[in-house]
Amino acid sequence: MGQITRSEKDSVEKRSSAALDFGAAWEYAPAPEATDHIRIDPKYELFIGGKWRAPRAGKYFQTISPSTEQVLAEVAEAGAEDVDDAVKAARQAYDNVWSKMRGAERAKYIFRISRAIQEKARELAIVESMDGGKPIKESRDVDVPLAAAHFFYHAGWADKLDYAFQGRPHRPLGVAGQIIPWNFPLLMAAWKIAPALACGNTVVLKPAETTPLTALLLAQIIEECELPPGVVNILTGAGATGAAIASHPDVDKIAFTGSTGVGKRIQKSIAGTTKRLTLELGGKAANIVFGDASLDQAVEGIVRGIYFNQGHVCCAGSRLLVEESVHDVIVRKLKDRMMTLRLGDPLDKNTDVGAINSKMQLGKIRELVEAGEQEGAERYSAPVKLPEKGYWFPPTFFTGAGQSCRIAREEIFGPVLTIMTFRTPDEAIEKANNTMYGLSAGIWTDKGSKIFHMATRLKAGVIWGNTYNKFDPSSPFGGYKESGFGREGGRQGLLAYTDVE
Repeated sequence: MGQITRSEKDSVEKRSSAALDFGAAWEYAPAPEATDHIRIDPKYELFIGGKWRAPRAGKYFQTISPSTEQVLAEVAEAGAEDVDDAVKAARQAYDNVWSKMRGAERAKYIFRISRAIQEKARELAIVESMDGGKPIKESRDVDVPLAAAHFFYHAGWADKLDYAFQGRPHRPLGVAGQIIPWNFPLLMAAWKIAPALACGNTVVLKPAETTPLTALLLAQIIEECELPPGVVNILTGAGATGAAIASHPDVDKIAFTGSTGVGKRIQKSIAGTTKRLTLELGGKAANIVFGDASLDQAVEGIVRGIYFNQGHVCCAGSRLLVEESVHDVIVRKLKDRMMTLRLGDPLDKNTDVGAINSKMQLGKIRELVEAGEQEGAERYSAPVKLPEKGYWFPPTFFTGAGQSCRIAREEIFGPVLTIMTFRTPDEAIEKANNTMYGLSAGIWTDKGSKIFHMATRLKAGVIWGNTYNKFDPSSPFGGYKESGFGREGGRQGLLAYTDVE
């Protein structure tokens, strides 16, 4: 099945070589996004009860651009007293205003936020790339539009909850504590805030300490949209701030997206309480390529799934399972495609691969890559020139890795791919499921029946067929096993913020 002859392989090599020669003759002129119209304040306070206020302990930390290592702003660090203030403000807003408001009225506020995000899309995309390191075309074309779409979608549900739950009695949970990661700062904020508001809850949200700026810009939007004070509170800080939110006795619901280790600690900390919990944790997704697939299409999907976002996606396809008969061709095509990737300034509209989010994350990537080499896997890195300033890692893949290798088991969260082979669909299923995670997977084949057959046996919450990393607010997202539990998005995601009888 899907066998490729020697002559066909030679033809592929000639076409690939010609394509590279053609590409080498065309250099892209720099096309940086202008930043002169973007204003980043030198210092940001906490957004509590509809007002900006300094942290009680007077502590601030710096947020740094990973592509330049320049300090972008000083940001308030919330302590336990600040968390208590925010929860009290959220509780007051819930009891007195938001939970009593008609769904149609809540929808107007949520819709207003979505429109404001659209109006400020360029500013938000630029700040996202400056603060997080991802290419502007990812921020501009994916993150910001999807953030607006989540508010649009959930605004539509706010006055239709009776239909979402088949007419069953329902009520909001109360105060939702939400903790989000650094890989999709604005999108994750929208992902969590929008359904909580639509269902009648109030929110205390903490963005990641390395990427707080777009969450703070969202707080400004919320302020401009005149949401009742306390409905949304945004606290910046590190792990201690998140722990204070999770352990606060007057928080009714915790929604966490982040590492599996932190998720386990949160689950332990709320054991024995009445808090509701949803966790969206790590992943080690398998991308399965059969010999009958459109190989060029598959390679492009692989590149977009792991390299265009620097691998900073929990559902990134960091394990590539290739049918043995086409392994060499896939590797050759992947190398050719990686030769064309442009790494550099995230604000350049030609950039494909941006910066690693932080120095600490870069250290983790390097440590796991070194482990892969020590365990005997063969490494290939794209021949790109790394800038002198900033945190960078070249697009990389490994071949010859075993199932027991760390690079095949542990989440790297970087532009690093591990390629393994299989001979039969059963072997592909066994290898794909041989992980503690179960967040996502991809299947590449020209047979629809094979996609459905494989999908029913893969232990993953989200499975793509002949595409990868496609998201929609109407589609539920979540994992199995140590990738967490609960769903976000779609009608199913509303259940996470509602008590249904």
